[in-house]
Amino acid sequence: MTDPRRRVPRTDALLADPRLAEASRVLGRTLVKTVVGQAQQRARAGEIEPERVADDAVASLPTSAATLRPVINATGVVVHTNLGRAPLSKAAVDAVVTASGATDVEFDLETGRRARRGRGALAALARAVPTAGGVHVVNNNAAALLLTAMTLAPGQEIVVSRGELIEIGDGFRLPELMESTGSRIREVGTTNRTHLRDYADALGPDTGFILKVHPSNYSVSGFTSTVGVPELAELVRGERSDGKKVVPLVADIGSGLLTPHPLLPEEPDATTMLRDGADVVTASGDKLLGGPQAGLLFGSAELIERLRRHPAARALRVDKLTLAALEATLVGPPPPVMQALDADVSDLRIRAQKLAAQLPGAEAVDCTAAVGGGGAPDVALPSAAISLPESYAAPLRTGTPSVVGRLEGGRCLLDLRTVAPDDDGLLAQAVLACTS
Repeated sequence: MTDPRRRVPRTDALLADPRLAEASRVLGRTLVKTVVGQAQQRARAGEIEPERVADDAVASLPTSAATLRPVINATGVVVHTNLGRAPLSKAAVDAVVTASGATDVEFDLETGRRARRGRGALAALARAVPTAGGVHVVNNNAAALLLTAMTLAPGQEIVVSRGELIEIGDGFRLPELMESTGSRIREVGTTNRTHLRDYADALGPDTGFILKVHPSNYSVSGFTSTVGVPELAELVRGERSDGKKVVPLVADIGSGLLTPHPLLPEEPDATTMLRDGADVVTASGDKLLGGPQAGLLFGSAELIERLRRHPAARALRVDKLTLAALEATLVGPPPPVMQALDADVSDLRIRAQKLAAQLPGAEAVDCTAAVGGGGAPDVALPSAAISLPESYAAPLRTGTPSVVGRLEGGRCLLDLRTVAPDDDGLLAQAVLACTS
């Protein structure tokens, strides 16, 4: 009897199949060859017939050469760090595609000479925050703080309240980040109460700058006291009028709100911080702004130029794709993050009812969404969801398209505040696939 494993087609014969040859052109020969090898192994193990190897390989091909998969965010967390934070707008995606080839990122097509890198994105950022004398962009907000410390406080003290020595994701801590530059953290006040006199007592010849940090991923309530940017700016101005060393005031607002938002009255924004007297403001581009990962710097023209000219600025600069996405986010239509924040709960309820009517075992329920991304931790966003059996969660995550909801009260909730209306059809298909 002939061993059926001998009938498994050779690799070169399979790669010559027109479907797999085209896939090699699009996805790369190495990736397709790996998929073919896996199909051959399944045939040798008796899981499929040898004659089905080519078809099995074609069916197993990924949609792209990257392992990242598209996900429908139905968690109700608007800016979900584990799901890539802000989803880009179509305008930003189109801009990234345009910039993916050769582009005039540092070239003036009129004169044929070198031009300032990312001038379009920087101009758009300056227009978005006209109170800023200068703007700059680096690869994330941590990098913005890093560059600020290296430039304004090399070997010097950074004065910051103990209640603002935050830890961000994956165990990274603000004090350790700043001290890695050679600067020293001068803690003032206590965990729950810091007063203006604490800052004043800490200022001296070794002070590089005062850092005001917005604790955007937690809140402290009860017997508390903090000092705002206006009061700190007044302190700095008083120091300057006395002829003492000029001490800049740096405000880290974190979440990237450029102007006030009515739903987020406690969330600081770059425009207000500068008007209140901050000399430099740092923020993230991929949170409430709704753009790509980036560190945004706003401030006086003189200080921003010093930051831009620091040797480390080259190592922290962003690529052309980020610049393209950032500019399109700033000048284009409202990005998905803002659309999710501004969604009317009555519209969400109507969508939930329509979807639930199409899905066996589903219910339309009211629920509460969150801003996420280390922003506005005390803000609850009224929302509406599709409630499904808890057992749906895993197959929804591993299906195509992948849908990530949240488990609450023994049910799997698909919160529609974070699902684009155009994705309702795909969401319904994914749920129906779990019932077949």
